[in-house]
This record gives sequence, structure tokens and C-alpha cells, in this order.
Amino acid sequence: MANTGASPAIPHVYRGTFIHSTPLTALQILEDALLGVNTEGKIAFIGEGVALDKLSQTFGFSPPDVTQLTQHEFFMPGMVDTHIHASQYVYAGTALDLPLLEWLNTYTFPVESGFKDLEFACRVYTQVVKRTMKTGTTTACYFATIHTDASLLLGQIANDFGQRALVGKVCMDRNNAVKHYKETCQESQDETCRFIAELLNKKYPLVKPVVTPRFAPSCSEALLAQLGAIAKNNNLHIQSHISENPEEVKLVKELFPESKSYTDVYHKHNLLTDKTVMAHGCYLTDEELVLFRETGASLSHCPNSNISLCSGILDVRKVLNHKVKLGLGTDVAGGYSSSMLDTVRKTLDLSKILTIQNPKYNTLTFEEIFRLATLGGSQALALDDQIGNFEVGKDFDALRVNVAAPRGPIDLFKSEEPKILLEKFLNLGDDRNIMEVYVAGKKVIPFTKPADTA
Repeated sequence: MANTGASPAIPHVYRGTFIHSTPLTALQILEDALLGVNTEGKIAFIGEGVALDKLSQTFGFSPPDVTQLTQHEFFMPGMVDTHIHASQYVYAGTALDLPLLEWLNTYTFPVESGFKDLEFACRVYTQVVKRTMKTGTTTACYFATIHTDASLLLGQIANDFGQRALVGKVCMDRNNAVKHYKETCQESQDETCRFIAELLNKKYPLVKPVVTPRFAPSCSEALLAQLGAIAKNNNLHIQSHISENPEEVKLVKELFPESKSYTDVYHKHNLLTDKTVMAHGCYLTDEELVLFRETGASLSHCPNSNISLCSGILDVRKVLNHKVKLGLGTDVAGGYSSSMLDTVRKTLDLSKILTIQNPKYNTLTFEEIFRLATLGGSQALALDDQIGNFEVGKDFDALRVNVAAPRGPIDLFKSEEPKILLEKFLNLGDDRNIMEVYVAGKKVIPFTKPADTA
């Protein structure tokens, strides 16, 4: 329990069921618990409901002011989307008929090239931030485009709506398919430095830059080396893609013949660190996973995209057995849904497909996947000292879920225990069940301004 000496005041106290994960326990359920949030948006204490009077005296709050959850409600940590292309939200739900490399050339690059238009970028980025927040994403790791000003705009919009975000200006100096959608190596380096400097200068409390080489095939070795140096010199996060599709893996071998593996391409350019998250990893070898573990780099599992583009199936159990950090990602628009609930369901589906192929396979449980969507995502983004679960001292990033929400998608027929309510929400729920969303203690959903409710 927190030390109260000269600690911030406690303006918000909640009583009810809290469900979260710890590194050792996939699912921990705290029934009739009290949780206090201080003026800095951090969790000041967690205690038992029967200790209300004592806690109120210790922390200086009034019992009548406590917010009481109803029978079918619970709090859970906000979900962490470790990989989403904000610019691709334009065509989410379409264009799923081609494999990765053709898909990029046919759909992605032409659409992304349009984000030099800031008015267009503003409309798209506003909608994707609002949509993801409404569906429970409190933290998002965004790819933008190569356009610096539009990427800065995405950071501003996330800040304005109160979403925690890592935002990356995409870097690519190789693109033979859409020749006008690329930079020179020097332009990419200069614009990345400008993006980082200007975004940091904004001093947004919850939005930070992430160094973003698109993926090895779209970057020269010189650019990869420069980006590795920029990330190291500024102690920044890094994001990219790896081993998503067999054709892509083959292309990397052809483009980087001196490297031992796809992972080695990034490693030799100082792009594998304990603040690196790589999307996909479907075809990583055991040796590559060892390198991930040794460097502290993490993977983002994007099951919807892997299915939709027929890219492959990541063996999540194998990754976890290698003790590699792993979170979940929607990967819009290769993944057609921007909802992390869809990602949770697809993660379980793919694990069961692996079990169909091998009945001895150790299928993931919904409890484990819940942890991946919350605490696992925070670990993958090296933010688990700030978010991911309900530990004293962490920011209160949380969803207030009502499984029996009026006109919601879930029917209940009797009183259910919290574990059943969580499972029903993860499998059947949607934004209608998410009554409130909190980021760093601030209620960000429902939106507060009438103009923000669209």
C-alpha cells in the first residue's frame, strides 16, 4: 500500500470488481475491492471493501464519494495495441485479396502517399484515434506515413483526445512500385530528426516518437544504420516488421546477402533493443528468437492480418517459451478490424488451429490472451513500469465494462462470477459494453465535448 506522507490527494475512489494480470498470474480477480486514484492519475492504493472506513481515514477521502460498480460491471486494464497503421484506416475492411508485397504496392503505398494533404490526414487520424479509444485501446503504437507534418498531426490528435501513443514517421528510401512514395536516405534521416525534435518539443505527457523503418526491404543499409544511431542517441522506441510472409523473407535474403537472417539485418544496424517492437515474426527461427530474448526486443502478434493476407501463423506458445516479450496488434488495415477485442478472439482462434494441426499443442487460454492484450502489450512497448495492470504507483489506464449494458450484444440469464463475465466480454462484447475509458486517471470516454461524440 502506498505511503501517504506528503502524497497527492485522492479525488477518485472506485469500489467493485477489478480484473487484471501479473507477471506470475494470468488472471487475478479482486472482488469488492477499493482502488484510489490520485491527482496525478496514478493508483494510490488498492484495498478490500470491508476496510473502507480505515482506508478513507488513511487516504483522506469521503466514503459517500466512492464510485460503486454495479453487479455486472468490472474494471480491467486498458488494452494496448502494439501495432497499427493509422493511415491505412482509410481502407480498413477492404483490399484483402492479395499477398503482402502485392498488397503493399497495389493498395497501401498509393493510399499512404495521399497523406501529404493535411486536411485529409486530419480527418482520418481523428477517426482512427476516436474509434480505437471507444473500443478500449488506451495505448496505441502507430505507424503514420513518410510525411513529417501529418505524422506530427497524428501525435497532436492522440494528445488532444487523451490516448497514450507512440507515433512513428515511416522511413523508406526504397520503393520501386510507387516511385513518388519514398524519400532519399538523407531526406529520411533529416525528416526523422525533425519529427522527433518537434514532437518532443510539444511535451505531450502521453505521446512519444518511435523510430520507424517501414521494414528492411524498403530501407537501404545506410538508412537502417542512421535510424539505429538516431534511436540510440535519443533513447527512443523502435518499431518495424519482420518475417511476416515467405516471399518477404526470401526478398530480405536477396537484398541483404551478408546478413545471417532477417533478425540479423536489424541487429547489425542497432535496431534490436529492449525498446524495439517488431510486428509478426511468423517465420523466425529458434536462433532468431534467442537473439530477440538476448536483446530484449519484443514481438507484436497480429493474427487478423496474418489470416487476412494469408501470411502465416505465429506460434505464440513457442515465442513465450523462448521468454520473448509479446503483445497483440490489430495491424490495420492488413487486419480489417481496429478493435483489440477482435485481436483477442483471432489470437485464440489461431492457437486452436495449431491445436487442430497438432493435438498435443499447448493451446493458449483466454486468461493468457487477456494478459497479452494488457500487461503483455505494456511489456512489449517497455511501458510496464507505467501501465498494464492495477499496481500501486502505475497510471490508472482502465476500462469500465458492463457486461449487461442496455441494448448491448450480450445476454445474461443468471448471476455470473467475474471470470465468466470477463470471458463473455472478450468473446462477445463490443464498444457498447465499455461504459468508460480512463487514461492516466482521466476519463476520456465518453467524449466530453458534443462535437467529439460522432
